[in-house]
Amino acid sequence: MTISPSALWDDDHTRRVTCIACGETVDRGDAREYDKHGERWDREDKAFEYLCKPCDRACCHQPRDGLERTLVAAGAGRSDRRTFLRRYCELASADAEPGEES
Repeated sequence: MTISPSALWDDDHTRRVTCIACGETVDRGDAREYDKHGERWDREDKAFEYLCKPCDRACCHQPRDGLERTLVAAGAGRSDRRTFLRRYCELASADAEPGEES
């Protein structure tokens, strides 16, 4: 059985997804894929999270090599805000190049 690419696209765009930033539930066509590892084009064995278009536009789209690893190491989502920020700043400072301000 052959399925046309447009049929796959249409099915995907009729789904509803939840924005991980604001919690709003929107049509899949009104959302952008978010891959916390920054490898959006490597699709094999992945389940994507989504951002609504306004939240996606508000995001910084700069490279984020190592960001997810640093967030996890700092305790994102597992520690209180003060502890997380202290740990994150320590880790970010340690990753800075010599002579580079963090």
